[in-house]
Amino acid sequence: MWSRLLILAFAAILAAPLGARAGEDKDKKSKEVGQYVDLQPVAMPIVVDGRLVNYVFVYVRVNLKPNADVIKIRDKEPLFRDALVRDAHKTPFVLPNDWQKVDEAKLVAAMTRDASAIVPGAVASVSITSQTSQKRVMPPRPATPDTP
Repeated sequence: MWSRLLILAFAAILAAPLGARAGEDKDKKSKEVGQYVDLQPVAMPIVVDGRLVNYVFVYVRVNLKPNADVIKIRDKEPLFRDALVRDAHKTPFVLPNDWQKVDEAKLVAAMTRDASAIVPGAVASVSITSQTSQKRVMPPRPATPDTP
């Protein structure tokens, strides 16, 4: 009788971590799936006075409405990146006081407009999840008033 009890206790001890791992895997999968499209990093040019001074790599997330077909829309990720690159080259998203970051408000507004045109009625919002400067660039010098 004691041997059976010992065997059952040993089996229960071994089975507990397996069940916990299965639960962790299930939680991990549920966190990975969501109503959004993450764009591959895109290099945004920082152009000042017609001169390229830096690149900032941005990670953008397009959040979708609950009724959106995520699988179909994720296939359009290259279209989202293309639109973002085109916008950045037309009008760079440059901050006048920091050449290591992009103007988030302008970029989000442009990407929201473009994403809504690519997948009408499916975009809830757009956000920048991260941005990394290619190199450290000295901040611009403050403008000095001309003195006669």
